[in-house]
Amino acid sequence: MKNIKYLLAFFVGIVLITACKSGYIDPIKAVSAGADTTPPAVTINYPFEGKVIQVKEEITSINIQLKVTDDIEIASIVVNMDGTDLTTFSSFLDYRIAVEQYLFTNLTNGNHVLKVTATDKSGKSTASSVNFSKTAPYNAKYDGEVFYMPFDGDFMEEISLTLPTVIGNPGFAAGQKGKAYAGATGAYLSFPTAGIVGSNGFSVVLWYNINNVAPNRAGIFTISPPSSGGDRTKGFRLMREGGTTSQNIWSNFGNGTDEFWFNPFYTVSTPVTTPPANPAGWWQIAVSVSPTHVSFYINGVSVKESDYAGPIDWTNCSQISIASGSPNTDYWGHMSDNSMIDELRIFNKAISATEVQTIYNDQK
Repeated sequence: MKNIKYLLAFFVGIVLITACKSGYIDPIKAVSAGADTTPPAVTINYPFEGKVIQVKEEITSINIQLKVTDDIEIASIVVNMDGTDLTTFSSFLDYRIAVEQYLFTNLTNGNHVLKVTATDKSGKSTASSVNFSKTAPYNAKYDGEVFYMPFDGDFMEEISLTLPTVIGNPGFAAGQKGKAYAGATGAYLSFPTAGIVGSNGFSVVLWYNINNVAPNRAGIFTISPPSSGGDRTKGFRLMREGGTTSQNIWSNFGNGTDEFWFNPFYTVSTPVTTPPANPAGWWQIAVSVSPTHVSFYINGVSVKESDYAGPIDWTNCSQISIASGSPNTDYWGHMSDNSMIDELRIFNKAISATEVQTIYNDQK
């Protein structure tokens, strides 16, 4: 048996040697890397330019994220904060592409400059910098403000410093102010309503950049109770529907017995005439609901007002959905919204026309 194994090994060796000599198997050849003609390219992914970090702690950590590419080979990457070198990367799995992270644990309040310098094997260097800041925790800027999301590169709610449940894969884009929420199919954010809704009134203000092509209807902001048939006698809903040339923005809410419709309270069309708004850009929506009266505003201008028998009934309304009617108000196809949302604020009172105008002027 052993002899048979030895004979097989011998014949396999002969075949491989013959194949190599006959040219059937190419020998390994060194390939020239070519001329090193360009310096490295540096991208700082986080923090980004203008990022404001707000946390409860006086000193916090930040996860610096960067990417460097080179046409031939990266030699080193130096990470510098405010003039002091934090770390140097000099060993890379891929000589031409380096995706690195560094946890900086001593970030204090104030303005900061992050600088990343990459050098390639031929000595060419590239430096890239971003300016960002760490500030004290956000304090409510307006009377009755209980919820604020600036969407500046994260989904943090700034008053409670809590993160939502993120469904799907929403992203970020250039906003009315800094960055904004960028919707995606099947995506939305979910927060609990505890400490946010009550019987004394309710208002929501947000900046909106509509994507009315796909989908042609969606939920913008909804607080509804779970119900297979859709219980609209409770909670609050802000929706849109229509087509590529006209979108109806409407709201619906309930007092526990009846539901109240404002459909449509405003039509976005192409071209837009009055009131001032632009479906191709950013415009502000504000809805103010007292226990007896509701007012709707676009860009600080009242577009509809009406009395109703309130207040809003929030029974079993435990979830806020941002950028979707899901999961509790999606039965008419008002699901995820591919539009952009920025500077979202919730108030535990009905805000006045003067307050709406002030908020609009602060952000326009």
